[in-house]
Amino acid sequence: MVKKQLGLLLALLLTFPIAVAVFAQDPPAKSKETRWEGRVERSSKEQSSLTVRKAGGNEEKTCVYDSSTKWVSQYHADKKVNDIDVSQVKDGDYVICKGTPDKGGIVHATVISKRLSHSN
Repeated sequence: MVKKQLGLLLALLLTFPIAVAVFAQDPPAKSKETRWEGRVERSSKEQSSLTVRKAGGNEEKTCVYDSSTKWVSQYHADKKVNDIDVSQVKDGDYVICKGTPDKGGIVHATVISKRLSHSN
């Protein structure tokens, strides 16, 4: 009986450090998604980009898009989301760009949401 308990204790002491090392590993890092919102100052169909000025400030970022970018429109606090295309976003529109940033500060948009205002 004592031999079995000592054997079990020894096995536990040998496997515990391995289990700790395996479960303590960090999960793989995900690419960080960013969100940039404001008014469209300039748009360029040739460069597939929007220059967006942050709401309430002077800071601008370029949001670039491609054929995989999803275009939507939505009223504030509304659950209904409408699919649109790039031609429906004009200079002066309020947008939210979500995507991955690069080192130069450019946002590679996966989703661009045109925010609609309710008419009174």
